[in-house]
Amino acid sequence: METAEPFPLVIIIYQFVIHTADSITLISIIASLLFLIFSALISAAETAYFSLRSDEIKAFEKKHDFRSRLIIRHLKNPKKNLATLTIANGFLNVCFIIITGILLNRIFDFTSNPTIGFIIQLTIIAFLLILFGKILPEFYAKSRAKIIVRGTAIPLIIFDRIFHPFSMLMINTSSVIGKKLANIKHNITIDDLSQALNLTTHQITEDENILKGIVKFGNIDAKEIMKSRVDVFSVGIETGFKDLLAFIVESGHSRIPVYSETFDNIKGILFIKDLLPHFEKNDNFDWQSLLRTPYFVPENKKINDLLQEFQKNKVHMAIVIDEYGGTSGIVTLEDVLEEIVGEITDESDEDEIIYSKINENTYIFEGKTLLNDFLKIVDIEDDYFEDIKGDADTIAGIILEITGEIPAKNKKIEYKNLNFTIESVDKRRIKQIKVIINE
Repeated sequence: METAEPFPLVIIIYQFVIHTADSITLISIIASLLFLIFSALISAAETAYFSLRSDEIKAFEKKHDFRSRLIIRHLKNPKKNLATLTIANGFLNVCFIIITGILLNRIFDFTSNPTIGFIIQLTIIAFLLILFGKILPEFYAKSRAKIIVRGTAIPLIIFDRIFHPFSMLMINTSSVIGKKLANIKHNITIDDLSQALNLTTHQITEDENILKGIVKFGNIDAKEIMKSRVDVFSVGIETGFKDLLAFIVESGHSRIPVYSETFDNIKGILFIKDLLPHFEKNDNFDWQSLLRTPYFVPENKKINDLLQEFQKNKVHMAIVIDEYGGTSGIVTLEDVLEEIVGEITDESDEDEIIYSKINENTYIFEGKTLLNDFLKIVDIEDDYFEDIKGDADTIAGIILEITGEIPAKNKKIEYKNLNFTIESVDKRRIKQIKVIINE
């Protein structure tokens, strides 16, 4: 005898509701589900709007369809947007609680033990509201921010019209309260600052760029900002005085590392100002006696510690050494400060072109471009290459980490949403790389 195939759970619940519930109960179920769905949408929208990256904001600004215009309108007034979302979410949650409470009273009889009944109702309502109205929507919205923002653009404008008086009252009240609390001091941690900046990525200013630099400051190693040894202007200790003067004029630098035989054997730092009284001396002048003691730091020295040591020891340049004692490059006080305030140039600096922008999503970079600078230029998250970075601190280093070899000219390499094309290469170095950012 064949056993009957069991009904799916959904069909069983549906049949139970249809055959046992009256019209009021059915209406309550439908209303409760609708309020829960709208509450989930609002929770997702709140997370999505404040999780958008700057590149995603720019993408919406370029589009001119109705939804994109609504999204930009909401983003341009974040206080009003947040007030509307908060009030709408509160209203929907209250409605869900009331309707669900009525529904549970109709389905279950709690008259014999109202205390137990209240606890059961509270548990069921809290579980549904927190899990389906809060946690799951917010979790989904973090990874699907653009989809959620587009999907909720129209409902949000409707809620904005409905709750306009209440949201304006909330904004004005908050402003008054904020002014009264303005004199109260708060201890803000770096994590707090980082989270606050992440919520305002769509309205970045120069001051906020400096704050972002401060937030990342303690996590950057000297190796990540140093000038590589192949790009350092240095002189041999055996160089004649007249040749030295010619080299100095050519370099334009105020401090020059001096080495013996190889760059791995740095003997000192020559300050050009120390030579000023001796410009008329002949070629036999012992300029080596003017060398100052070099200051050495390891590659993994954090630049916040390095800045303190620069201040304490009154030096402006450090020689970066690797684990074997070889010279990796140099790092200066200017390099450290640029991680906070951005590029610093003076009248003696020549414009060093490390990249050119072909169009909105296409660049050509020098292979020696530091990874930190590359990420800033193309506006990509700092941990973008975290899983493959290894010891690489330049774009060329990243290419070598991906391919495991020096690639041939015109070779194409893909990583996430970046397409790399090798434009120029020799037997030892990757010189130029084309980078295309896929939307």
